[in-house]
Amino acid sequence: MGDLELLLPGEADVLVRELCSFPLREMGSGGWNQQHENLEKLNMQAILDATASQGEPIQELLVTHRKIPTLVEELIAVEMWKQKVFPVLCRLEDFKPQNTFPIYMVLHHEASIVNLLETVFFHKEVCESAEDTVLDLVDYCHRKLTILVARSGHGGSPEEEESQYSTPMKELQKQAELMEFEITLKALSVLRYITDTLLDQLPILADLQGFLAHLALTEPQPPKKDLVLEQVPEIWERLERENRGKWQAIAKHQLQHVFSPSEQDLRLQARRWAETYKLDVLEAVAPERHRCAHCSAEASKRCSRCQKEWYCCRECQVKHWVKHGKTCVLAAQGDRAK
Repeated sequence: MGDLELLLPGEADVLVRELCSFPLREMGSGGWNQQHENLEKLNMQAILDATASQGEPIQELLVTHRKIPTLVEELIAVEMWKQKVFPVLCRLEDFKPQNTFPIYMVLHHEASIVNLLETVFFHKEVCESAEDTVLDLVDYCHRKLTILVARSGHGGSPEEEESQYSTPMKELQKQAELMEFEITLKALSVLRYITDTLLDQLPILADLQGFLAHLALTEPQPPKKDLVLEQVPEIWERLERENRGKWQAIAKHQLQHVFSPSEQDLRLQARRWAETYKLDVLEAVAPERHRCAHCSAEASKRCSRCQKEWYCCRECQVKHWVKHGKTCVLAAQGDRAK
């Protein structure tokens, strides 16, 4: 695994330099898709570097080019898109896309960014380079943990949940919900790294329990002068203010210009996805065993045509073909076209 190299040092530098924030209206566009591919490459390279203990140039580049605040803003922007625009798309009765993969990529974008942040935030200099946006990131992590706690008491049986998803868009909603749990775990890990950095910066916090015990027995002296510190997370508020009242318009714009691609566009994008998600690299960075695409059991058999989906048995593969068929054909055509 140490011999695997997805990006050359010069190439990684260019990709990091080009990272930028996109308006909600542009999510899913051509330029946005290119950045998503670049982020995935940086993500996988960062994991390979960390696993092989070969130094971590991706983390150093993100700090050098001051791109951590950009990643935080992109993370919060896609979170807002999922909460404000995606539900509008799901409610549009005249929106019946032949292929939902472009929308899935926008949903997956949040997972990609938070995974990259989890990998690089292990280093305290990365946390420090976030500057004022670290407050927005902590606020984001708090929202994720709140959602997780709120949903913990509302889980239904898998059979009940499966019956609710009969259309492609409803299936996409299910995948988004499943993805949300993984994203929350990553957010919790990021929050832990931020807390560790705070303990290093303020050693008194390590002795907080003893200090509070001492404080309970003595009457503290009054402060010499009043000091009021008020910090407010800015990114979510700004994005919501800029797009308030425009959610329906954004959804309709993306419906017409982003999420209704032609067959030729889909084939071109499938080829680019195949180039980005190389199987040898994905297997090297995969943190767990493959799961059956139909029943989620541990899987050992892969689709022979596209090599993308895994199954535990032939019966599950046959049952899942209704959903997997078109994506499988597109992926196979993209591989042959390379």
